[in-house]
Amino acid sequence: MIELNNLQKSFEEKRVLDGIGLTIPNGSIFGLVGINGAGKSTLLRLMSGVLRADGGSILFDGEEIFENEQKKRELFFLPDDPFYTTGTTAEKLIDLYSTFYNFDQNVFAEFEQKFSIRRKVPIRNFSKGMKRQLFIAIALACKPRYLLLDEAFDGLDPLARLEFKRGLIDLNEEMNCTAIISSHSLRELEDICSGFALLDGGKVADAGDLQGALERVCKFQVALPHEARREDFPFDCLSFEATGKVAKLIVRGDREEIVKKLEALSPLFIEEIPVDFEELFLCEVKARGYLQ
Repeated sequence: MIELNNLQKSFEEKRVLDGIGLTIPNGSIFGLVGINGAGKSTLLRLMSGVLRADGGSILFDGEEIFENEQKKRELFFLPDDPFYTTGTTAEKLIDLYSTFYNFDQNVFAEFEQKFSIRRKVPIRNFSKGMKRQLFIAIALACKPRYLLLDEAFDGLDPLARLEFKRGLIDLNEEMNCTAIISSHSLRELEDICSGFALLDGGKVADAGDLQGALERVCKFQVALPHEARREDFPFDCLSFEATGKVAKLIVRGDREEIVKKLEALSPLFIEEIPVDFEELFLCEVKARGYLQ
């Protein structure tokens, strides 16, 4: 289990993380979301032990991670822009990571074929997507107990995203691996994540079970006998749009109670529409004043 307790981090005068508290169960695939500058990358660097926190604690199975060499052998952190030297090749990276991890050559060979990875070509000659595919193949082949991924899907085409998600699920099932994924590709996170945390203003604005969070939000399309206006709907709407007699609204609350209130408006029809993670995220950031 990963426990973050009152975590704080500043860079000069800028407070990036301000009292982060979060618990991530073992074996979960966990999505970390927020607008640019919310502190996602900083949090992952703190969790990987790359940075030292100004205050609070980061515990992996009850042990502090910073300068904990033994615990770090169970952890793999893939940043958004991994460092490599000018002459680095995939072959050299394999040799390097095999020193620190129980590197599975069969897993790498499988992704080497799927991603058409060229072992002896300098990485500097790879496209952005090819570099990402290489490092993902290495991360999965290292078979860590904890996998931290910053902007995991960035640069991947749809087929590569699918293969990556399959590989991550296989690793999770085989090793009970706990994966924390920072990404703006919310539809991809929804496919594989069991839990999530939304960072805002250096704090955790919302967190918990992803499916449960989606079930607490309802989306309806409603047609009224007259032109639809916001004041017609007695709800605290997360989102509201109206075109003529038809309104679309997203509301947090009990579904049956919401339907009763809608039926009291004598609508021409009521249609319920599923809410996805991206819509929920946009509603949350709009409520915080980031979108107009």
